[in-house]
Amino acid sequence: MTSSTRRSPESPPTTTDELVRELRQVRAENRQLKQALASHAAVDQAIGVLTVLGRISPADGFTVLRETSQHTNVRLSVVAEYLLDHAQGATLPAVLHGELHAALSRHAGPRADP
Repeated sequence: MTSSTRRSPESPPTTTDELVRELRQVRAENRQLKQALASHAAVDQAIGVLTVLGRISPADGFTVLRETSQHTNVRLSVVAEYLLDHAQGATLPAVLHGELHAALSRHAGPRADP
């Protein structure tokens, strides 16, 4: 098979080079999917933390995370990880602390004091 000949996606690799190339591609996709799954889980958990502690809806929890990420130029998944660590006692970086509080106050409804 020459380099200009392309096989269809349904046909299996036929040479060692093609097998190696496909294996590398599959491994790279696998790493990306694992990272995406872990990132998504952290974001979902952080939304849960914001929902409970901030007394906001899950949709507002996502909006708070998104706004915090955008306003601080920190990836959404990283903001989520910091928030999860904070929920377990770690200190939030000052920039995230301030922006999370600002975003929460923009989206929190009126609170009823017990």
